[in-house]
Amino acid sequence: MSLQPRKVIIDVDPGIDDAVALAMALFDPRLEVLAVTATGGSVSPEQATANLQALVAFLDPPRLPRLGVAPTDTVLPSQQYNLHGGDGLGGIDLPRAKLHGGHISEKVISETLRAHPREITIIALGPLTNISRVLARDPLIAEMIGGLIISGGTVQGLGNATAVADGNFYADPLAARNIVREPLAKTLVPLETTSQVMLGFDLLDQLPNEMSSRAGKILRPMLSHAFRAHRQWLGSEGICLHDAVALVALTNPELFDSTAVFADVETTGELTAGMLVADRRHLRHNAGQWQPKVDLLVACDAAGVQDCILRLLAAAAAGT
Repeated sequence: MSLQPRKVIIDVDPGIDDAVALAMALFDPRLEVLAVTATGGSVSPEQATANLQALVAFLDPPRLPRLGVAPTDTVLPSQQYNLHGGDGLGGIDLPRAKLHGGHISEKVISETLRAHPREITIIALGPLTNISRVLARDPLIAEMIGGLIISGGTVQGLGNATAVADGNFYADPLAARNIVREPLAKTLVPLETTSQVMLGFDLLDQLPNEMSSRAGKILRPMLSHAFRAHRQWLGSEGICLHDAVALVALTNPELFDSTAVFADVETTGELTAGMLVADRRHLRHNAGQWQPKVDLLVACDAAGVQDCILRLLAAAAAGT
């Protein structure tokens, strides 16, 4: 007896690793991608929307999800370097495909949740702006979320956007705090865990053929750019596809180790804005009322996760 696909909403700021995760998800038979929503982060809100529309149109999945437009009334902090290229996708020059009927992301998320209450897992691969706005507008909608996977945070204080913060939390610290504090079931996949899956240059030899599929046509140049950028900016010969690892945390949770922690996010520190603070002490404040706030993934089977990524990319190529 086959299991029903798991209903998901994917919130992205594409971004090369977002694009890879999106290609994986759209052709994974275990997932029913009901909506994909854009937010600013790795790129501007306008670029995030354009990239999302172009990616979905080019990949042409068997089922077209609803698409959400990124809110433009957000101000993103400046980045010291950009691993994603000027367009966010490594300069692959996808045809711009503005799809009709696009609504603002928070509206798409809200309407989709209401249509399938408690059935949907949200996979948040960018800043948490959209999710925070949905809950601020209608706090009761939290009860309709079946689960939340968050790609972001760093529990050891070694950030990639600043010394102590990852890019997603740094881009909108207040939204990150709002969601981390929200009493709903959520899983956090921090940098320390996603960085355990370091992909070497031989990854390019294992990707789908560039000439035989649409997915291969975009994956090879995007990831080639990622390797060059990581070498130039970080002095690294490998790359970490953080958001692809976060997606595998949903589809293959058996590959990850987790612990429940109380957590919060710094919003006002001059040097620490966006920093995730995890309290793993064995204290019980207000006995009987203290509860863990976040299911934190602290380790993974790196080889198993890499194998999942490659198999899902092969499936994406077969579907295009």
